Amino acid sequence: MQDRLDIVFSALADPTRRAILAMLLEDDMAVTDVAEPFEMSLAAISKHLAILTRAGLISQEKRGRVKWCKLEPDALKDASIWMQGFGQFEAVNLDAFERFLAAELNG
Repeated sequence: MQDRLDIVFSALADPTRRAILAMLLEDDMAVTDVAEPFEMSLAAISKHLAILTRAGLISQEKRGRVKWCKLEPDALKDASIWMQGFGQFEAVNLDAFERFLAAELNG
């Protein structure tokens, strides 16, 4: 489980990846749509998406010629359980997580 947590927390450490997760809270998105608001290459966005996929935070599937990204809402479960062990954290609430991501992006 520790390796899994390392991968999840490492994925969440980057502000671009947190922004991508916030975008995917709304709905599934094509990779090109995910890349649109960022000033980086499609290859760079693809690397971020690969990290999020490896962490289990998103899934990707090909629909026709378009690759789509989808948020995996249960992906933070292990991290939430681990944080609860410290007694200071409650279970991850996706609404609260969405507010956190919005604050990070606007802050």
